[in-house]
Amino acid sequence: MNLQRRRNFKVVAPCIVFIGIMIGIVAYSPTLYRLFCAATGFGGTPQRVDADLEMVSDRTVTVRFDSNVAPDLPWRFEPEQREVNVRLGEQKLVFFTAENLSDKAIVGHATFNVTPERTGIYFNKIQCFCFDDERLEAREKVDMPVVFFVDPALAIDSETTDIRLITLSYTFFRSATSDKAKDLSRFLAMAKPDAVRGQHLFAERCTACHAVDANKTGPMLGGVVGRKAASAPGYKYSLALLSADVTWSADNLDRWLADPRKFIAGAKMPIRVLDASTRRDIIAYLEMQSGKSSDRFEYKSVAQDPPDQLRKE
Repeated sequence: MNLQRRRNFKVVAPCIVFIGIMIGIVAYSPTLYRLFCAATGFGGTPQRVDADLEMVSDRTVTVRFDSNVAPDLPWRFEPEQREVNVRLGEQKLVFFTAENLSDKAIVGHATFNVTPERTGIYFNKIQCFCFDDERLEAREKVDMPVVFFVDPALAIDSETTDIRLITLSYTFFRSATSDKAKDLSRFLAMAKPDAVRGQHLFAERCTACHAVDANKTGPMLGGVVGRKAASAPGYKYSLALLSADVTWSADNLDRWLADPRKFIAGAKMPIRVLDASTRRDIIAYLEMQSGKSSDRFEYKSVAQDPPDQLRKE
């Protein structure tokens, strides 16, 4: 390579690299923007978390719900309650109803934000239908759970100490893609336990503390179905679990996940799984890991009470 070519290369190569970087930024800018909003709460974007902070304040806020549907989406979509009062740090379960008014299955995707926008960094969703494309079958009607909490730090931030009302808004749009959409029918009370979904939920909600083949912060859960409480080898249990005369049936696991400290007084596990369909499928996965089958029993979740009773949790 002669001197002139080397000089040209030194000019052209950085230009090519710069153009490639700019093309990449443009191509991924929507994703980068979403990640930025999720990390900072910019534009009133709520945070996505796996569990609450185990801290509940006496300070309360009112959370109001707003629902909208794009003109080309023939769905009815509305909250079961227009607003709820919650203590800061308190995990709350609410429901939205979606109904497909058409004669064919349609996939939708929900966008969401909270106002005032400066509360976005403190509004945390543990579970929401808004994370994915969702398929609703023809004429199908489904109650969809949302589990959230408002960070107690809201009360000590000088920009948010005066806030008493937060509005959580959703807008459902028709989705152009359908191959990876999830079926909203998973939230129906009569839906069969889904161990595959349960495996994904276990990875999202449980693996910070549990594994199926090893003790971590919590005991190993492989083989837990049918096992006596506090009997996983090598794990140091609390006195409450050691004293409990409990065998982990599907029903007992459901009661435990719904509220461990209510099921066994003195238990140390702080995490609650409020949504019944989530508990159902996590238990189905644990049954699979234990060599059991969900078809061997009639599954009755403690959360499958009359709707009004359930929503007073």
